[in-house]
Parts: sequence; C-alpha cells; structure tokens
Amino acid sequence: MSYRKEKVKSLLGIDTNQLDESSLQKLSRSALEEGIHGLCFSPYDKGQKPGDLISESQIRKKLEIIRPYTQWIRTFSCTEGNEQIPVLAKEYGFKTLVGAWLSDDNEVNQNEIQGLIELAQKGFIDIAAVGNEVMYRGEMEEEELIDYIKKVQQAIPDIPVGYVDAYYEFTDRPKITEECDIILANCYPFWEGCSLEYSLVYMKQMYEQAKTAGKGKKVIITETGWPSQGANFEASIPSYSNSLRYFINAQNWSNEDNIPMFYFSSFDESWKVDSEGDVGAYWGLWDQDEKLKF
Repeated sequence: MSYRKEKVKSLLGIDTNQLDESSLQKLSRSALEEGIHGLCFSPYDKGQKPGDLISESQIRKKLEIIRPYTQWIRTFSCTEGNEQIPVLAKEYGFKTLVGAWLSDDNEVNQNEIQGLIELAQKGFIDIAAVGNEVMYRGEMEEEELIDYIKKVQQAIPDIPVGYVDAYYEFTDRPKITEECDIILANCYPFWEGCSLEYSLVYMKQMYEQAKTAGKGKKVIITETGWPSQGANFEASIPSYSNSLRYFINAQNWSNEDNIPMFYFSSFDESWKVDSEGDVGAYWGLWDQDEKLKF
C-alpha cells in the first residue's frame, strides 16, 4: 500500500474559497495522493441497491481502485454479501471499521450481529460498529441497542466496540455513550444547512461536542462529506467546486490535528436518491463509472 502518513503540508493555510476549479482539482488530487485516513466503502455497481447480489470480483475491483489512497475502510453491513468485504480488505492490507446494520427488523438484526461477531473473532475487524443511526431513525429503543452493544463487547473483548450516529446523539443519549468503548460520530454540516464557507468551523464544533460527550473516549468521525451536485439544502449548496473545497478543508484539518476521519464516500451511489433526494447519488470521490472526479 502506498499510503503515506506525513501531513499534507502543501494544504496548510490555504483559503479554498479564493481558488478556481483547476486549482481545486490539483489540491484535491494532492490531498488524495498524500493519503487520507479512511473511506466509507460500499461495493454496489451502477444500478444496484442494498439487497442485490454482490460479487467478489466487484468488491476486489473497487478495493483496488482506492487501495493507493487510504489506510482504513468502513463498511455498513455484515449480511447480503457485505460480509465478504472485511475479508478481502484484509487481503489488500486495509484496516477495517466494520458495521452491523440495525433496524426495526429483529431477525435481520440477529443475523447482522452474529456476522459482526464471527468476522471479528476471525481477525477481520479492527473496530466494530453496532448499528448506524438507528436512534436517529427512531427504529429501536435505547435499551435494545445497549443490549446489542454489550453482547458484541462480551464476544470480542479485545476489539473496540462503538455505535455510529450523528454527533449530537452522544450528548442526547448518555446511556448509550457510556456503553461505547469508542465514539463513532457522523458530522455533516451539509445536512444542517450550513454554507460551505462556514462548514469546516461547524464540523470542528461537532467533533468537540462528541468529544465532550465521550468524556475522554477516543472520537472518530465516521462520516463527513459534501455532494458534487443536486438540490440545495437551506444554505448548503451542492456543486463540484464546493465538494472539492470541502474535501480539501476536511483533509487539511484531519492531517493537521490528527483527526481520524472516514470520508463519505468512495463511490457515487444512485440508489440513495430514494432516501436523500437527488443529492444522495453524488457523495463519492469516484463516480458510478469508477472514475475519479478530480
């Protein structure tokens, strides 16, 4: 793996608001080639959606594309073929933050938790995430989630176990926060209607809020990003240039302050329009045809 750990010194102190598109492309490419901490990874091909058959070959193809640029990947599920991803990722030398997708479907939850435990016990997981925004979606009671967290912790005591949700949920739900070994916080200035100009300052505030809630526990930003096209959300404006500015600013801060961050996302995913509107399809650094946007 060609990932390099040194800071992206070339980006420090740069005001991206003053740069033209060509300069933004060059700086984005520089940031990526210097190496970023982590990428959120889903293997779906163009036209696919969760539940569709995922092949080993398509996972390998996408892992090979991102391999030179990142040390970690984050996955979202341990069923429906997604359980192959951590196994193959380890073969390619990645570290893994692996999630069990929880919802209001108890049978699926049981399968997800069992899959997470088995992958961890076999050595394919570095950090285990029990659920992703299930509190935010209102699909589960706190005590039920805590029971799942405890079950996983007991089964894999040597691996950090946490829960992924919006940064403020760790303030609002101290019982869950207390049970986590590690705080896994999603930080999206875009989805709170923040303008691009103030987005980095806002993300830093989100991170600090999660740190305060965690009371000394390590905090990882498990998702952040900015869509490259789509409809505006209040003061948040999706655009190609804004997506590049946000990426540069985020990676600059991650490197400068040693903030572990998983960028969302590796590839565009058209199926996300069902839940997020047209912007849902354009969060990737690579497009649906696996071409780097910059």
